[in-house]
Amino acid sequence: MKKEILALLVVVACWGSTLQANDWKNAPISEVQKAAEQGLAEAQIVLAAMYANGEGVMQDDQQAVAWTRKAAEQGLVEAQLVLGAMYFNGSKVAQDYKQAVAWFRKAAEQGDAKAQCLLGTMYEEGQGVAQDYKQAGAWFRKAAEQGDAKAQLLLGLMYYIGVGVVQDNKLAYVWSSVSAANGHVEAATNRDLFAKRLSPAVLAEAQALAGQYVELYQPKQ
Repeated sequence: MKKEILALLVVVACWGSTLQANDWKNAPISEVQKAAEQGLAEAQIVLAAMYANGEGVMQDDQQAVAWTRKAAEQGLVEAQLVLGAMYFNGSKVAQDYKQAVAWFRKAAEQGDAKAQCLLGTMYEEGQGVAQDYKQAGAWFRKAAEQGDAKAQLLLGLMYYIGVGVVQDNKLAYVWSSVSAANGHVEAATNRDLFAKRLSPAVLAEAQALAGQYVELYQPKQ
């Protein structure tokens, strides 16, 4: 399988989704600081972003990491993703794939689809864990069934190649179709390729099943 680059690990993107999810972004820095010091995880991750970007405070990578860790240790999924990304990229901390896996796993076990997809990729590539295609497939499936288009793409590829799952061109087509319907451009190319591997009768069955899956496995809002 083509080596996947973990593009989802951009720290700013993780922080961006966190900031939009609450009102702390527009709160005065003094209020954010006070709430963070009182142990509010949502304020801690916003304060971490402020230190990382130098917004309202002097830019300070060490403070950014420290506040991210505080929020992550309290179980805040967004913070766990950011901290995992830091360790994966060696951004603001020393690169450590095992630590990246540990933090992605914490978020994945809380049911976060992005973390599940990332953990699956770590297993697929053998980064921070022993390479294990079955584990990769299992985590991709968890994320795919929550509507994660990237995981749906990867699960389709696994079915096409036959690693981690029993090779199945029909399911390769189905999951690629679902991923394409959920907006993944590469999946549409794969879907069309996989369609050529199916007889007209099987393709019709696959299209019908894909339609059902599209209804079932939409991205969560």
